[in-house]
Amino acid sequence: MSAVIQGACDTTAVLPLVAGNEQRIVAWLAGRPVRQSEFLRHVAAVAAQLPRAAAAVNLCEDRYHFLVAFAAVAVAGQTNLLPPSRARQDVDEVMGAHPGCYAISDRTLEASPPHLWQLPALDALNLAADAPIPLLPGSRIVAIGYTSGSTGAPKPNPKTWASFCASTALNATLLREQCADAALSLVATVPPQHMYGIEMSVLLPLLADVSVDTSKPLMPADIAATLAALPAPRVLVTTPVHLRALVQSDIALPQLAGVICATAPLCRELAAAAEARFATRVIEVFGSTETCVVAHRRSAEQECWQHYPGVQLRPQPDGTLVAADWFDAPVVLQDIVELLPGRLFRLCGRNSDLLEIAGKRASLADLTRRLLAIDGVVDGVIFQRDGDHCGVQRLAALVVAPDLGEAAILAALRSAMDPAFLPRPLRKVEKLPRNETGKLPRAGLLAALNTEKSAEE
Repeated sequence: MSAVIQGACDTTAVLPLVAGNEQRIVAWLAGRPVRQSEFLRHVAAVAAQLPRAAAAVNLCEDRYHFLVAFAAVAVAGQTNLLPPSRARQDVDEVMGAHPGCYAISDRTLEASPPHLWQLPALDALNLAADAPIPLLPGSRIVAIGYTSGSTGAPKPNPKTWASFCASTALNATLLREQCADAALSLVATVPPQHMYGIEMSVLLPLLADVSVDTSKPLMPADIAATLAALPAPRVLVTTPVHLRALVQSDIALPQLAGVICATAPLCRELAAAAEARFATRVIEVFGSTETCVVAHRRSAEQECWQHYPGVQLRPQPDGTLVAADWFDAPVVLQDIVELLPGRLFRLCGRNSDLLEIAGKRASLADLTRRLLAIDGVVDGVIFQRDGDHCGVQRLAALVVAPDLGEAAILAALRSAMDPAFLPRPLRKVEKLPRNETGKLPRAGLLAALNTEKSAEE
């Protein structure tokens, strides 16, 4: 795949909305290719009809509708607001922080937020015969992404068009080097509202030789069918949760040029199983809403990560300072790293993930990995409960294991970890409170734990 853009760090520059020629395929809409020229006509028509405001919450579920609305909002000089989820409470909180904004949806909502604007049917739009490529100021804030809330309250992170162009150039280079140096067809199981989904399924189709299927398949059979309908070379953008379901299913996938995975730690065993099962390579990317993707590794073979050129990592007492030319300012992440030669680093866990109990140390990620390794455990997580009146932190676990009892799971954990880190309580649930990207917001974990406790009582 030939990347069709170059990194742009200069916020004083004027940069194109799309890159490539008018015949380049941007998306696959119900099996039909949408070329860049048609996409730009859709964007121009929608941008002309948008309400006048400074910002809009993009709630469109169809990926092509989201892509058109995202671009139209940016072209109109407005900002895309990206809540951590489409739950009404999250949407209301973001809209409350941006007075005068509105929401865009491509379907009827059960609980509509205020100032909802319905995206018009694209096939009914009066399209111009031609639409030039819009140019955006590099300094324009085209999106504000909110963190997932997995480690606390969601926080806003403004993104300029220059920073998006620069980071997308690096992601395009990664796909070219790790997957195929050709035009790629991409299927994503993650929603476009999430920053990982924005980077891989919205910005790459805009700024690189990548076309994206507009659906969001979740079940293994649907993922396989969606991939099979696209021309090779194909790339799957997914999460460890969806990858695990694919590996455990008996579904065969068409030939894949690569799998990109993120949103939660990917264990070596799962990555290796996926590579063997689907005869491809699995590339795990590392980033955040604050930074976008900054590093990658082939998890089946590599423990260490390699950060992108131009990224600087500086260990801090409370995490890691991440800097790059396209950042407005350095960002401190909670992740603890050990720097190694040649742009390599070892990820040692998160500041909030590291535990010390009875003078012994462990990480929540490693404890959860040991839980998931138990035969019969389908899904699970070990996490910290709120401290007691003395401030003592306790561990708890939620586990999906239809054929195992709680006592059997605890017995298996006793042989896998120090007794000081055994979760109390450990409760079986039908499913974990994962959001659309597979993450587990802390509020959802505590609510699920309290619900199970109440049911027992």
